[in-house]
Amino acid sequence: MSGEVSSERQRLSGIALMCGALVMFACLDTTAKYLNAFLPTLVIVWARYVSGLGFVLFFVNPVTKPDLLRTKRPMLQVVRALLLLASTIFNFMALRYLQLDQTTAIMFSTPFLVALASGPLLGEWIGWRRWIAISVGFVGVLLVARPGAGGIHPAALLSVGGAISYAFYLITTRLLARTDANDTTWFYTNGVGAVVMTAIVPFIWVAPQSWFEVALLIMAGALGSFGHRLLIQAHRFAPAAVLSPFIYTQVVSMSVLGFLVFGDVPNAWTITGAAIVIGAGLYLLNRERSYLKRNA
Repeated sequence: MSGEVSSERQRLSGIALMCGALVMFACLDTTAKYLNAFLPTLVIVWARYVSGLGFVLFFVNPVTKPDLLRTKRPMLQVVRALLLLASTIFNFMALRYLQLDQTTAIMFSTPFLVALASGPLLGEWIGWRRWIAISVGFVGVLLVARPGAGGIHPAALLSVGGAISYAFYLITTRLLARTDANDTTWFYTNGVGAVVMTAIVPFIWVAPQSWFEVALLIMAGALGSFGHRLLIQAHRFAPAAVLSPFIYTQVVSMSVLGFLVFGDVPNAWTITGAAIVIGAGLYLLNRERSYLKRNA
């Protein structure tokens, strides 16, 4: 019994870490959308990974911690990092043309993909109540995006590509949580992206025009790096299928930031959809807490 309680407490901790990561990702996307007006998207992606790697090396020095580079699944580490890089590129490009709440809403197809893949790939099957909550949350997402209502920009396809990449990134994160240390996965997350983008950036380089832009590029690295550090730890505590539905809660922070930074006023559909999303998320959280109390 005590083992079950401990497991459920870990799941709640994982949910809290996941929600913290999502707030950072909302701030990251806001920063990227702002910088898109001044710099090529791939330059922003490069800065996000290079500065992110700098933060990793500042906190975890491979000289003093030689085990940092050791992984039991090197190919999976590289594939996982490339999946995140692809998702980042797709999403940042889509942000040139779509509002924050639109790109986020499309990315919310991720929990469905994770739920479908978690069973066969991870052996983490979910029950019918969780499936219903995920489906209800997705209805809220559809109210925000309203595909077909007045047409949708072709850049939405970029967000779809980002969602697919991100779903498999979450699956591989859970797989690596079983074998590799958090710091090792954190290093490869940023290191692989930094190497790939450094090879590309000379061909599309445009220098920042102000120190403010430089500061934002560094901040993007910090938000991305530490956000994924929280996400890695969250997947050590809880199954991917438990965590992924909480991606829905990001629609709230995205809508708020879209209004504060870009003046994108959420309409009635967005507000209604966000309320449904929040309700589904609270139901899932309450399910975890109720289970903990019953087994205390």
